[in-house]
Amino acid sequence: MGAYLLRRLALLVPTLFGIILINFAVTQFAPGGPVEQMIAELRGQGNTSLGRLTGEGGGEVRPPQPQGGGEGPRSTYRGARGLDPAVVADIEKTFGFDKPATTRFWEMITSYLRFDFGDSLFRGRPVLDLILERLPVSISLGLWSTLIIYFVSIPLGIRKAVRDGTRFDAWTSGVVLLGYAIPGFLFAIMLVVIFAGGSFFQWFPSRGLTTSGSETWPFLQRAADYAWHMVLPTVALVVGGFAGLTMLTKNAFLDEINKQYVLTARAKGAGEGRVLYGHVFRNAMLLIIAGFPAAFIGILFTGALLVEIVFSLDGLGLLGFESAIRRDYPVMFATLYIFTLLGLVMQIIGDISYMLVDPRIDFSARR
Repeated sequence: MGAYLLRRLALLVPTLFGIILINFAVTQFAPGGPVEQMIAELRGQGNTSLGRLTGEGGGEVRPPQPQGGGEGPRSTYRGARGLDPAVVADIEKTFGFDKPATTRFWEMITSYLRFDFGDSLFRGRPVLDLILERLPVSISLGLWSTLIIYFVSIPLGIRKAVRDGTRFDAWTSGVVLLGYAIPGFLFAIMLVVIFAGGSFFQWFPSRGLTTSGSETWPFLQRAADYAWHMVLPTVALVVGGFAGLTMLTKNAFLDEINKQYVLTARAKGAGEGRVLYGHVFRNAMLLIIAGFPAAFIGILFTGALLVEIVFSLDGLGLLGFESAIRRDYPVMFATLYIFTLLGLVMQIIGDISYMLVDPRIDFSARR
C-alpha cells in the first residue's frame, strides 16, 4: 500500500502541471484578456480613469503625434487605437503582460508551489484571501447536500432492491428519474418563485446564508438562521443527486442478494434483516462508501455554480465564474489549481477507502 501511495503522489505532480499548462496555453489565445478589458474600460470612462492609471491630475491624455509624417508606435491591441502607447505599456506592466508567456508561466508555477497566488487583477486583494472567504459557503453547500443525498438514497436504494418489481419500486423510480431530469438551476428558480417570495409564498429567504445583523444574535438563533437560509439551496442540489446513487445502491444490493452466500445464509435460518445488513450490506456498499470523496468534490466544485448564482451565494463557483468573465487570471488559475489538487487528492483517498472497506483489494499488486 505504501508503494502504491508513493506512485500516486508522484503522478500527482506531472498531472497537475499538465492541466495548468494546457489551460494557461488556451487562455493565451482567448480574446478579451485583462489588458483588452482595461483598455476598453479606460476608453469608456474617459479622462478620469486614464489620470488614475498614469498618475496625472485629470488633464486630457492625448496620443503622441507622429513625427515627420510617420505613423508612430503601434499597439498590438485593436481597442488601444487612439490611446497613448505609454498608457498601454503601463497597463501591460501592471498586469505582468510585459513579460513573455513562458516567463509568466514559470513564475506562476514556482509561486503556486508555495501557495502564493498573488493578487486579483480587478479586486485588488490577495487571491488566497478571496478563496478562503468564499470557501465556507461552498463547503456548506457541498457537505450538507452530499450527506443528505447519502442518508436518503442509500435506504431508498435498499428498499427498492428488497421490493424489486413492485409498485413501490416503479413509482419511486419515476420520481427519482424526474428529479434527475430537471436541471438544478431550473429547480432552484422554481423554488425561489414558489417559496421565496417570487409569486406565491415568502417562507424562505431568497439570497445569502445569514440575515443582515445576525452577527450579534445568540448562537442558537444564528444557527437556526443559517439552517433556514440553507434549505432552498441544499434542496436544489440534492434533488438532482438522488437518481445516480439510489439506482447504484439498488443494483449493488440486487447483485449481492442473488449470490450463493446469501442463499446459504437463508438456508441456515438467518432472518431477512440479518442477511441484508449482516452479509449483503458490507459487500454492496463497497463502491458507494468508497465513492463518497469523489461525490463530495463533484457537488462542491461543479454542481453548485448555478445554484450559487440563483441564490446570490458568494461561493467558489460564483468566484470562478466572475473571474472567467473578467479574465481575472490569478483567481482563475488559483481556483483551477486548488480544484485540481483537491480532486486528485480525493481520488487517492477514494482508493484508500476501497482498501479500508474491503481488505481483499490491494492496489499495490497492480502492475
